[in-house]
Amino acid sequence: MANTYDQFKEHEGKRYTGMKVGRGHKWQYDAGQWIEKKVTPDKWEFQYSVVKRRKGRAPEGSGAPLGTAYRWYILADQIVTKLDANSYTTEMAGLKYKLAHKRADKATWSASERAQRKRLVQILREMIADIERRPAEPAIPAPKGPEPIAAKEPRLPPRGRARSAQRRRPRAKPVRRRSSAA
Repeated sequence: MANTYDQFKEHEGKRYTGMKVGRGHKWQYDAGQWIEKKVTPDKWEFQYSVVKRRKGRAPEGSGAPLGTAYRWYILADQIVTKLDANSYTTEMAGLKYKLAHKRADKATWSASERAQRKRLVQILREMIADIERRPAEPAIPAPKGPEPIAAKEPRLPPRGRARSAQRRRPRAKPVRRRSSAA
């Protein structure tokens, strides 16, 4: 199979390299570490560190070379439900935006810190405008207690929309969530 990863592609009039728009990955995350600290009554800082592994095998000769790095900005909605004194379920869905990449054979990022910051501000302004355009949806009542847990694939939000508005839609039957710490 020819390596098409570094070949130029076009999306909405802009050229890019990497995975073709519309393609996807499925990853398995090793037991990671989530560290959080409360900084105001409703604001927390967190850090998450883990190795992720591709589910299945990458096609021969595909993907970025070893040592390539990416800087992503993630906007996500996390729903956490307490099960007992030491356990919570957690479900997270959202969007991630590439701010920059660093090729394996380069020492510098593809965009300066200033350019990355400018792009991030643009992303956040677009997200705010999108949220303000959407009509408010009624909130669903909080669950009465923990529900049985079963593995389920997370649902991603439609392209260009945040998940926060979707989670408030009433569900016909209880949804089972994966068991893992926030």
